[in-house]
Amino acid sequence: MYTRALTDYLLEQANDSEIAQAQEESDVNVLTNQAFQDDYAKETALIYLGAVSRPVGIDIYPKNFEAKDDIKAYLDDYNEGLPEEEQIIYNDLAELIGNIMTDLINTVTYVLVGFAAISLVVSTIMIGIITYVSVIERTKEIGILRSVGARKKDISRVFNAETLIVGFISGSLGVGLSYLLIIPINQLIEQVTDTANVASLAPTAATVLIVGSMILTLVAGVIPSRMAAKKDPVVALRTE
Repeated sequence: MYTRALTDYLLEQANDSEIAQAQEESDVNVLTNQAFQDDYAKETALIYLGAVSRPVGIDIYPKNFEAKDDIKAYLDDYNEGLPEEEQIIYNDLAELIGNIMTDLINTVTYVLVGFAAISLVVSTIMIGIITYVSVIERTKEIGILRSVGARKKDISRVFNAETLIVGFISGSLGVGLSYLLIIPINQLIEQVTDTANVASLAPTAATVLIVGSMILTLVAGVIPSRMAAKKDPVVALRTE
């Protein structure tokens, strides 16, 4: 878009500027008023002001990520076997930004997973309490079942089956609501960011969520179901 003449003109103007000439004659940084540690530091300041036109770096703009990887591979091959002072030191800005975004997303993910884990623990405790209340309210029913020949493990299986049903229904309800909410969420995000189908729930993930809900409720009901199985049938029948 611009010819070399513009570059030469800018370099000439920078070299003849008063601040550049003042920096050449001074042993302190005219911008910070701090003394230079060595000649290299002074030369760096002169390059910054345009008084020295020696290039210090090259910006490479690849057309896509595949080209970027090819350029990095080429530079790595060039540096192989060379002493450190002769190697080309490069920075991948896209990779740096990508790593920062990845770390940020991972941090947010860990926080969300932590809150989800806390809610799971609380829900597990609540399910256990609800199952225990059910055992207390059905003590006489437990005594009747034991009196007609039900074994301890049969009583335990009754409450385990109930907790599994609760887990299946709650998991299915949650997955169903998620599928219903995905539609308006995607429409809202598409209107704001012009990006379609951001929110999604794969069938495999939905199945895992339902099975996980069933396992969670089963674990929560293990202790109450064992308590129910250990009740004495005579004492249970006397309960009003």
